[in-house]
Order: sequence, then structure tokens, then C-alpha cells
Amino acid sequence: MADLSGLVYEEVKKEYDAWKAQNLTLNMARGKPGTAQLDLSSEMLTILSNPADCKDEGVEARNYGELTGLASAKRLFAEILGCRPEQVFAAGNSSLTLMYDTVAKGMTHGLLHSERPWAKEEGLKWLCPTPGYDRHFTITESFGFELISVPMDANGPDMDMVEELIKDPKVKGMWCVPKYSNPSGIIYSKEVVHRIAAMKPAAPDFTLMWDNAYCVHEFDGDFVPFEDILSLCEAAGNADMVFEFASTSKITLPGAGVACFACSEANMAYMKKLLNAQLISFDKLNQLRHVRFLKNKANTIEFMKKHAAIMKPKFDLVIDRLEKEIAPLGIATWERPKGGYFVAVAAPGLAKRTWELCKEAGVVMTNAGAPYPYGKDPADSVIRVAPSLPPLEELEKAMSIFCVSLKLAALEAAK
Repeated sequence: MADLSGLVYEEVKKEYDAWKAQNLTLNMARGKPGTAQLDLSSEMLTILSNPADCKDEGVEARNYGELTGLASAKRLFAEILGCRPEQVFAAGNSSLTLMYDTVAKGMTHGLLHSERPWAKEEGLKWLCPTPGYDRHFTITESFGFELISVPMDANGPDMDMVEELIKDPKVKGMWCVPKYSNPSGIIYSKEVVHRIAAMKPAAPDFTLMWDNAYCVHEFDGDFVPFEDILSLCEAAGNADMVFEFASTSKITLPGAGVACFACSEANMAYMKKLLNAQLISFDKLNQLRHVRFLKNKANTIEFMKKHAAIMKPKFDLVIDRLEKEIAPLGIATWERPKGGYFVAVAAPGLAKRTWELCKEAGVVMTNAGAPYPYGKDPADSVIRVAPSLPPLEELEKAMSIFCVSLKLAALEAAK
């Protein structure tokens, strides 16, 4: 229940105008690692210092070949994800590119169990748990899919709704960020994950796009183990239903990381056939740099503690400001994530105006509505806060502007 009785419009407006007059330029738009995080991986710039360093298990990483990536890189990803190395395709720097390419191949050629290329079908649909990742939605929207919102709660997508929707053979897939979901920061519950793995879609080529972007990205507390979706789908008779994606983008260097997809051996054989016409090999030197730097899962988790030491104070600052300034007013709610890169603030009816006020005062944030298909938030509610990029002193200013903007939006709405 909102209680704005302690706020005086003129005083809040005066505070907002004072911030606006400073002509600041502050960025909380995307989950970009800050400079201190990038510096953690500086060793990678020189880790391959001579030609002898460029050979890995008899493979010359500087040359053509090894379509599915270095064996050592596939083993590293398999250990982190909990799957088998033969299920992993180690690629270039962008998991988003791999996701786009997977949908594109469904459109042009069809996937393993497609009756025909998706481009030759009409009325195709895609499930989008919301709030979710806007770039996921953009991919399927760009190919003409009808995007269907599925509400999320603290356990994950509404599975009763999902299980009803997949009875329609026009529904070809679903996006998922199962651990520290973008932007809410929740972890799918065991029950939800098992229900997802056991789905029986009407479409034989239904594709579960499992973006495990934050698989080792704790910043508060110990590493949280997470079940292997490939094994669960295989046990449920759905081995070919899932493509899992991951990358080192927020582990090492976002613009120069290594991405992978993991899938069943049958899917891998089919995708290799298609990809063989597209490329000879991805950047194996970069894969080798990552193998030499990260070494294994245990070392990677230990390395992520250095990221956590930088990230946790930023998230603590965000939550502290929200709890002190916004919680007593009852105008917004949020989860307190222990990993990932975002805090999703739900302020019904206030998101767009808050975003506008922040922008006018010099704080750049992802558009209000972005966590929903077509950029349309039906409740005008969710604002995604991304604390990672600004240094603490800038984040302090950005959160001051965010909080006063949210208060001002609430007072305007109450007039």
C-alpha cells in the first residue's frame, strides 16, 4: 500500500532539479563489467607469448580446423555446465550470435526434427518468460514470431501456463535464463526446472533456448550448484529439445570472450553439418587463452570471487538505497539477488515516467518496457537497474537520482 504522506512535492521537485542542474552523465543501461573487473583478466593479453604456446594437445591453434573448437575448451565448458565434452561446441566471443544463428537455422533449414524450414510455416509463436532479456525477444521478433508473455515469479516461469501453451504446434520454443534470471535475479526452482525438462510440446521441433549466462556469477555467498538441463531432458525423453548457451563474457573480457552451445549428440551432428558450410573454425587462440587462464571449474569459481568483491558493494549500495528511501513508501518492490547483474524494480504505473526523469537528469537506463516482448510492459512496472559499470561514487549519484525520480513520478501520479 503506497504511503506518500511523508513526501512534499515541492521538496522532492527541488531535490530533483538540483541533481538535474549538475548536468551529469551516468550509465546504468546495460550489465557491462566495470574497468576494475576488466583489469582482473589482464594476464590474458600476454598468456600466449611465443609460437610454442599456441599448440594445444597436438593442435596448432593459429591455423584452420577444429570446427567444434579445441578439445580443452570443450572440456572446460562441459565441466562448468555439468554436461559431456562431446555435447559442447566452443565458438567465438558471443553467445547471443549463437542464439540468433540457431533460430536462423530453424528458419532457413529447419532444426533436427522440423518437418520443413520454419520460414515455410505461418503463425509461429515463441514463449517469453517475463520480465526477461530484451535481446532474446528481439531475436525471435526479428524473424516474425508472435511473442507470448509468460509471467515469472520467484520460482521461474508459470509452468501451468507453459504446459497449456505448448499444446499448440505453432509454439516453436521458449527463452530461459535459469540462474540469476535477467533482470529479476531469481534462480529457477528445482520443480520448475524438472517440469521444463519433462515438457511434451506438440511441435516436434520445439526448442528450449537455455541461456545459462550467469552459471558461475555469484557475488554474495558461495557458488550455487545447478542441475544439468541436458541430462534432465535426456532422462525425460527430450534429449533433442534443448540448446544450452554460455560464455565467458562476464568472466573474462566481454568483447573478447568465448561462447559455446551445448546440445544432444544428435543435434550436434546436425548442427555440424549446417555449420560446416558456414565456417572453417572459430578463434582457437582465444579459446586457448581462456583454457590457460581459467584452467578448470574450481579455478573459475575461485576467480569469480574477485568479481564478487567488486560487485557486492555495488549491489549492497543499490539495495540499501531502495530499502531506506523507497521501501517505506510502498511504491515499489524488488528481489535481493545473490548473483547476476541486475536488480529489477517493480513500480506499477511508474516505470516509464521514472525512466524519463532519470534520463532528463543524466542517468542512462535500459528503456522502460524492455524486459517485455515488443517493449510493452502491460503494467508499466519494471525498471532494470544495472549497477556493474559505474564506479561506486558514480553509482551513489545515479541511485540518488533514481530514487528521487521514482518519488517524483509517484507524486505526479497521485495528483
